[in-house]
Order: sequence, then C-alpha cells, then structure tokens
Amino acid sequence: MTAADEQAPKIVDVPIGLAASGMRREFDSLGTVEVPADRYWGAQTQRSLEHFNIGNDRMPKEVYHAYGYVKKAAAVVNTRAGRLAAWKGELIQRVCDEVISGALDEEFPLYVFQTGSGTQSNMNVNEVISNRCIQLVGGTLGSQEPVHPNDHVNMGQSSNDTFPTAMHIAAYTMATEKTIPALRRLRDATERHQKRWADVVKIGRTHLEDAVPLTVGQEWSGYTGALDDAIAEVEHATRGLLKLAMGGTAVGTGLNAPSGFGEEVAAEIASMTGAPFATAANKFTAQGTLDAMVRAHGGLKAAAVTLFKIANDLRWLGSGPRTGIHELIFPSNEPGSSIMPGKVNPTQAEAMLMVAIQVIASDVAVTMGGAEGNFELNAFRPVLINNYLHSALIMADMCDHFRRYMVEGAKLNEAKLTENIERSVMMVTALAPVIGYDKAAAISYYAIDHDLTLKQAALAKGVSEELFDKVVVPIALTRPGSADVPSGPGKA
Repeated sequence: MTAADEQAPKIVDVPIGLAASGMRREFDSLGTVEVPADRYWGAQTQRSLEHFNIGNDRMPKEVYHAYGYVKKAAAVVNTRAGRLAAWKGELIQRVCDEVISGALDEEFPLYVFQTGSGTQSNMNVNEVISNRCIQLVGGTLGSQEPVHPNDHVNMGQSSNDTFPTAMHIAAYTMATEKTIPALRRLRDATERHQKRWADVVKIGRTHLEDAVPLTVGQEWSGYTGALDDAIAEVEHATRGLLKLAMGGTAVGTGLNAPSGFGEEVAAEIASMTGAPFATAANKFTAQGTLDAMVRAHGGLKAAAVTLFKIANDLRWLGSGPRTGIHELIFPSNEPGSSIMPGKVNPTQAEAMLMVAIQVIASDVAVTMGGAEGNFELNAFRPVLINNYLHSALIMADMCDHFRRYMVEGAKLNEAKLTENIERSVMMVTALAPVIGYDKAAAISYYAIDHDLTLKQAALAKGVSEELFDKVVVPIALTRPGSADVPSGPGKA
C-alpha cells in the first residue's frame, strides 16, 4: 500500500494540552524511557534533559519556531510527491503551525549545551509534532502511530541539515525583523539631531584635548554615517544566511532525500516566510562549516563597536552637571544614587556599553565554535545560534531603549557651548596660514599661560583686531574654503 492509499482517520479538534498526571512510557532505539504524562515530548527529549541538565541556558524558542517552518515545508514537499499520505501531511502541517506560533513553546525544554549537531532539539521537535498529531487522531501517545517522529515528521531529513537550516531561518528572522530595524530607528534619530543642530558651533576634541570648531550637526553626522556603515555591514552579512543546508542530510550527499528535495523545501520555506531563502549550492560547505553564521555575528560585533563609540561619546558630552563637559543635557529617567540626592546618571549609555561588550565577547565564542568544523560536520551549532540570537536581541532592544530614553530627548547646553567657543585657543589654527605656524603657536601658549582669550593674546602679540575678526570666525571655520582671509605669513 502506498502512502496515498492510507485510510485517513477522523481528526479530533482537541486543544493543546494533556490532562494527565504521573509518567508515560516512551521508547526509542535504545529502549524505554519514563516521560511526564502531561508533556508531548518523547524518549530522546527526556534523555537529553537528564544527560544535559547544564546551567539555565535553554535552546532559544526562535530555533523551534524556525524548525516549524522546516518541518512544515518538508511535509508539503513529501505530500505533494506522494511519499506522505495527504491527511498525514496536512496534519503535520497543522501542528507545525502551532509550533511556529509559539503555542507549543513549553514542550521545547532542552538546554543549549547538548549534542553539537542539534540532534536532540531536532528530535524534540519530531517527537512533539508526532505526539500532538497522535492526540488529534485519538491515538495513544508514545505509540508513534500513526505519525512516526522519524519516518514521517523527519522524512527525507537529518539533524545535520535541518538544524543549520533552522539556525539560518531563526537568525535571519531576528536580524531583519528586530535588529536591523532598531539600528535604523536609532540612525534616524541621530540624523534628526544632525539637521536640527546643523549651524550650532562647538569646539571639537581630538586626543581628548581642545581642537578646532565644528558644528554640533557635523559631529552628529559622524554618528549617522557610522550607523549607516554598520547597518550596511549587518545587512550584507545577514544575507549570507539565506543559503540553506536543507537536502544534504547526513554528510552533504543527500542520502535518503529524493532528488531536488533541498531545492523544493527551500522554496517552500521562502514562500512561507516571505524571505528569499534558497538551497546552498554546496551542501558540504553548508554542513561542514558555520562560516555564514560566523560572518553574520561578525556584522553584529562590528555594529557593537560603532554603538560603543557613540554611547561613550554621549555620556562624556553629558557629564556634569557642574564639573564635567556638560554640552548635552539628557532626560532624567531615574535617580542615580542611593546616597547622593539629586544625582542623575547616563544609565542608557552605560547599558549600551555593556550590551556592546557582551556582543563583542560573544563573538569569541562564535568564532571558536565556527572554527571547529571537523570534516563533514560542525558540532558546535547550539552555542553559535544561542550566542547569535542573544546578541541580535539585546542589540535590538538596547538600540530602541537608548534612542527612546536618551537620544531623542537630548538637548543642547548652549550656554556651555558659547563659553567654550569664547575660551577656545585652538581656533588659532585659522591664523597659522596668515601669520605662520610658529607665531600662531606662540599666541596659543601665551593665551594658556596668562589665562587670556585667544583674541586678547593675539592682540597682545601684535595681530591687528581687524585681521583677527576677519580670520577667526567660528562658523566659517567649520566650512573648509569658506573663510576669505589674506594668504601667506607676515600679514599681521
């Protein structure tokens, strides 16, 4: 009897949940295992819970939601080809929708630190789908009939090609739906300040010391441009996740998978998710390495470096309020001290710095795990996907909090900016092409040594007031080539 000839049982519309207590006996190739009777998982899941009860790190739910797409797409392809009875394929697809929606999240309890191939998480999914299907046809849970976790749910598949496929789906979805949009929202917020403060002059700083003027808008344009570059890099690195290992089965040869299976399943996943997923051209690369994941996380690490710089700049620019730089004024979100009344701290910037540090640190784990691609299988997949999803999520959340609670409410301390301009010495740089570098330097040192303004020092050193006022125009100094000054030294 072919799959198409199988008699369809009556489907019972039973809500998710098992009203049972005690233990239920399940089995796998090694024998029988006692499983909590109120859970859908089976023997292999239970073995993993017992053997890998390590810490508190659970496999991210996003991996299981992605697995729902993998199993559903495989069921569609197998049903269409007649390898799976239509009623059985449709039933598996129905339960896969429950997996994708998160309705079965409590049934996926496994720890990150498990088999490096992800086999136990794959079997966790297979067992849950199998038993839920059995419940819906009024069967006996644990019997593996009429829907078998391996023969039907895992048909044409291996953990070795499905787990990296689920990894790519989960990571791509997180990056495109959360991380990249959050980075863009932060970038747009910096651009709004860039435009708002385009003509406000301030003193620049290099080596943490006073430098020549620029506008606040120009300074913020540096942040906008850095975020543009970071976003472009994350997008580029993320696109590498669109190539799926599906169809390679155990070692990349596709054993036990029909011809074209990987291509068809990838096309179904693309249709279901709306993302342009496609089968990887070389399954030996796709399964023997995790290089695409390493590069994708590398994009996040690079963005973390950018975010660290911006957050660090802002917390210094807002330092004070009396004895710091205090050019920026940030929203007072919460009291900053349990002992010092009235103290408010740049907490959003501090949190961003910590998130950036965590992402950069996680990249070490991802890099080391990615390097361990031994022969036809990289057996460090769980730690890579856990770190990637963690990095992508905390970066997304932090960008939104940093933007909402710090950047968008930032204001200028214009009195401080004006004071800094008036007391700046480094605008003497504008005089150097006119009177010569050495004379300009002498004026600078004289001003500092005698606590004079630059103009007072310049006049004391023989520069005419007319020349000074013509050359040292703060706003003009922020626009290269715009200052109309006499040329050549000795024009004082």
